[in-house]
Amino acid sequence: MTVVNASGKDRLGSAQSALNVSFAEALRCVQLYFALCTKKHALLQQIFSAYKKAPKAAKQAVQRQIPILIRTIRSSPELLCIISNPPEGSENLLMQVLQILTDGTCAPPELITTVKRLYETKLKDAGVLIPILSSLTKDEVLPIFPKLVDLPLEKFQAALARILQGSAHTGPSLTPAEVLIAIHGIDPERDGIQLKKITDACSTCFEQRAVFTQPVLAKVLNQLVEQTPLPLLFMRTVIQAIGAFPALVDFVMEILSRLVNKQIWRLPKLWVGFLKCAYQTKPHSFHVLLQLPAAQLENAFNKNPALRVPLVAHASQPNIRSSLPRSTLVVLGLVQDAQPANSAPQIPPLTDVGSSGQIATETQASESAVLS
Repeated sequence: MTVVNASGKDRLGSAQSALNVSFAEALRCVQLYFALCTKKHALLQQIFSAYKKAPKAAKQAVQRQIPILIRTIRSSPELLCIISNPPEGSENLLMQVLQILTDGTCAPPELITTVKRLYETKLKDAGVLIPILSSLTKDEVLPIFPKLVDLPLEKFQAALARILQGSAHTGPSLTPAEVLIAIHGIDPERDGIQLKKITDACSTCFEQRAVFTQPVLAKVLNQLVEQTPLPLLFMRTVIQAIGAFPALVDFVMEILSRLVNKQIWRLPKLWVGFLKCAYQTKPHSFHVLLQLPAAQLENAFNKNPALRVPLVAHASQPNIRSSLPRSTLVVLGLVQDAQPANSAPQIPPLTDVGSSGQIATETQASESAVLS
C-alpha cells in the first residue's frame, strides 16, 4: 500500500517495504491518509488500487477506518466513479463500502444506478446487489432472484434479509409469500442452478417462522397447487409446511384432494412425495387415499406397503365401506374380484393382521423404511 503526501500526489512507500509493518503503524498511516481523503475524495482511488497487494496489517487498518471515511463523504461523485469500475482484487473492500453506504438508510438513486450498471456490465456477481436490494422494486428483484438463490447460502440469507426489509417508503421488495413462490419458480435446468441450492433456499425460509407464518404458507400452497405444471419442489414444501405447523393438517388434506383431481400420479417425482405426505399424515389422509382410482391405490400400496393395513382397517367401517366403489374394495381385499367360472379358486387376501405374525413383521419393517 502506498502513502500520499499533503499535496495529494501518490508518494507512498511500496507495499514490498511495508510487509513487516505492524497494525498500529498501518493504522496511523491510514488515519492520516483518510484525513486527506475527506478533503480530496479522489485520493480514495489509491486505496482501492493498492488493496489487492497490501499487507495484511494494512488491509485490517483500512477495514477498521473506512466506515468513518465513507460515512463522511457518502456517495460523492468520486466514490461513485470508483464503484462503477473497481480495481481487480478490491471486491471485498467494495462490498464493505456498499454495506456502509446502505446500512440503516435508503440507497440514493445515483448509487443504485451505479451498482446496477456495475453488475450488468462488469462484475457478474449478484452478491454486489445485496446492499441495494431493499431499495429495489418487485419487478427489479424477480429477474435477478435465481442468481441470488445461486449465491453461497450465507449470502442468500443476507439477500433475503434485505429483500424482506425493503424500504420505509415502499415496504419489502417481496413479501414472504412472494419469496417462496419465486423460489418454486426456479427451474434447475432452465436457470442453471443446482437443485440443492433451491432446497436450501426453501429451508432458509422455513427457519424464520416468525416471518414465514402459518397463514403465509397456506397462501403459498394455495397458489402453487394451481400452477401448471406443478413446481418440482411442491410436495417437499407441503411436507415441510405441515412439519412446521401441524395445525395445517386439514388444509393440507384439501391440497392432497386437489392433487388427486389433478392426477398427481402422472408426475412420478411428485407422486412419491404425495405418498410420503399421505403416510406421514395418516389417519387424516385415509379419506384422500380412498379417492384414488383402483390402479393408483394399488400402486400406492406397492410403493408404501405400510399404508395397506391401517387403510384397510379404516375402510372396513360400514359407513365408509358402503361408499366405496367395488374396484376399490377389491384392491383393499374387502371383496373378491369376479372370477370366470372355470378359474381356479383364489385365496382371499388376508385382512386380519393380528392373525399373521409374518405380516405384522413385514409391515413394521416397511414403516421403518418409509420413515428413514
